[in-house]
Amino acid sequence: MSLVTVTDNTFKQTVEEGNLVLVDFWAPWCGPCKMIAPILDQLDKESAGAVTIAKLNVDDNPQSASQYGVMSIPTLKLFKDGKEVETIVGLQPLENLKKLIQKHA
Repeated sequence: MSLVTVTDNTFKQTVEEGNLVLVDFWAPWCGPCKMIAPILDQLDKESAGAVTIAKLNVDDNPQSASQYGVMSIPTLKLFKDGKEVETIVGLQPLENLKKLIQKHA
C-alpha cells in the first residue's frame, strides 16, 4: 500500500471506499506534522494493507478540515466503512497508532 493524497474533492470517496482509512490532516509549515510523516510511512509498511493512510493538506483543502472540526494539526481521524470512529490530535508514537488500527480492524 502507499499513502494517498486526498483533496476536498476526493475526501468522501476515499474514506467510503476503504474498510479502514486513517486521514492525516496536516500542513507543510507544521513541525509536528513533519515529525509524524515517517511514523505514518512506517505504519503503512507494517499494516500490510489493513488500513489506507490518506493525507489532506489543510491549507489547500479547508472545506474538509472545517467539516470535520479540525482545529489543531496534526489531527488523525480514523474512518471505518465511511464513518468517523476515532480522532487523535498531536504527534503520536507508532505503537499508539498500531493499537488504534488493531482496535478497529
